[in-house]
Amino acid sequence: MLDKTFRVSLILKGLDGLLELVGGILLLLVSPAQIGAWVRLLTQHELSEDPHDLVATTLVHWAGTMTVSATLFGAIYLLLHGAVKVVLVWAVLKDKMWAYPWMIAFLMAFILYQSYELLVAFSWGLALLTAFDIFIVWLTWREYRAHRTRNANTPAGNAARQA
Repeated sequence: MLDKTFRVSLILKGLDGLLELVGGILLLLVSPAQIGAWVRLLTQHELSEDPHDLVATTLVHWAGTMTVSATLFGAIYLLLHGAVKVVLVWAVLKDKMWAYPWMIAFLMAFILYQSYELLVAFSWGLALLTAFDIFIVWLTWREYRAHRTRNANTPAGNAARQA
């Protein structure tokens, strides 16, 4: 059951990486003013019905405070994070042993960064993402240990230890 959960979680993490790549590309192609205009257009109906809607007002505020440098930082962050995630997920799904420790280290670095961000400005979305990342780290560590144990008990693994 955990093996299937591991594979499904990795696939979800890989899809998340693809979405981050698309988001990073969009941030490079779309100006902060265009983002603000789209957000206002998309939230206009909701705000006309409820001018105090938390989600809509937060989105409008967020879009109104975006700068070119913040957009560029967001694009670079999403592109790097997405690319590394896609490559590592692919490698782990292909059972490349080198990818397991890299996946764990990569996710741990982002868990630390996300934890800092949660302390600065709490967000349920980021809290859930961080919890999901922690779960994937645990599953990846478990799967890595299982692979190492299986490899150690094979004739090739025994020969390598004796050499």
